Formats: sequence, C-alpha cells, structure tokens
Amino acid sequence: MARKLPGGPEPQYLKVKNHLREGIAAGRWVAGDLLPSEGQLVAQFEVSRMTVNRALRELHQEGLIERVQGVGTFVAQLHRISSTLTVRDVHEEIAERGHQHEARVHSLARIKANAEQAAEFGLKAGAALFHSVIVHLENGVAIQCEDRLVNPACAPDYLGLDFAQITPTQHLLEVAPLSEARYTIEATLPDELEARLLGIARREPCLVVRRTTFSRGQTVTTVRLTHPGSRYLLEGSFQA
Repeated sequence: MARKLPGGPEPQYLKVKNHLREGIAAGRWVAGDLLPSEGQLVAQFEVSRMTVNRALRELHQEGLIERVQGVGTFVAQLHRISSTLTVRDVHEEIAERGHQHEARVHSLARIKANAEQAAEFGLKAGAALFHSVIVHLENGVAIQCEDRLVNPACAPDYLGLDFAQITPTQHLLEVAPLSEARYTIEATLPDELEARLLGIARREPCLVVRRTTFSRGQTVTTVRLTHPGSRYLLEGSFQA
C-alpha cells in the first residue's frame, strides 16, 4: 500500500489516490457509489490517464473499489473478514473453551508518535496516537499481553472504553470494518515488561504475533500480542 513519506514530495498518482481514499473514508462516497470517471479525474487533477489508472489500480488491489469494464468504478462493499483469521478476538477463543476471560489494563494513554510509529500510520511525527497495554487472562492465568497503538481518527472513543466489557479487537472491528490485515508470527523471548505482566521468566519462549489492520485505506491499529509458549496454542482458519 503506497503512502506519502513524511516530509517527502507527493507523486501525482498519490494525489488522485488519496483524494478518492479520503473521500471514501469520510463517507463522501459509500459502498456501491459510482466514482468519478477516469476522464473526469484526468481533467480535475491535470494528469495523464496513465497516472489516474495507477491510482485506481492500487485502490482496487487494496479492496477499496471495484472496476466494471464499460460501466465505471464503484466503491467496494466492505465485508468483515471472519474472526477465525488471526484477527480473532481472545475473548471469543476463551469463551469457546468454556473458560472465563478477564482483561487487566496496565496502561492507557494518548502519546505523540515517533518517526517510526508515524510512518506506520501515514502520519507526521508528533501526531497523536492512542496506546494501550492490556493483559488477558483465562481462568485467572495470563495468556496474552496486548501492546497496541490505535489511530484516533478511526476510533476516537478508544480511551474511554471499559475493557472489562469489550476488548480492543471487538471495538475496532465495529467502528472500522476490516479491509486488510498484515501480520507476522515468531517465537521469541519476552521483554522485561511482558515477562512481568505475564508472570513468566525472561528466558521462557513466547509466541509473538505482530499485526497491522486497515479500513478504507487507513491504518487502524498496530499490535504486538505476546503469548507464553507453554500456555497458548495458535489455531484457526481463513474464510473470505
């Protein structure tokens, strides 16, 4: 997914792409709406048809638009990807096992994004982000440390949520329907804070899932999910 680099010049095709993406995000065009034609965009932005075509092609690859030959370009229907992907809510996993879920909030705050964080969200350094660290327990035993950054533009009420009643994953899927998710999974050792919050030794291997999710072309959240290897089994399937 192409993004303007902080402080760098914006390519012509990105001007077209961002105009359409921001319009979709703001609700100017909703699912099923016909978007401006290639000819209209060429005239509006005074760019070549090839430039407009690249912008539309990338938006199509991101799942934001649908192109029908001879008819036009439409805003895509956003279908919530099944939670059986890695975007599965830990509360649901625990409930399926017939066990009790508990969430303990370690920290919850508004922060200023550093350069790396800002780049991940397509924002300027110093922009506001929400940061939470939450420990999830199953029958009183810590099984996941969730370290999350959230885009305030996608979830403005995040800091006021009661995480004993709703998990971050549940809330974010409700307010920012998922259009794309990227993730990595690795076996590694916990850092000092994770080990303390999970009640494990620093040398105990953990399963770490790093995930970034997008909605309508915006980065919604990045999260690091750390699970003690001896207490957690990752399983699931994918359904489109």
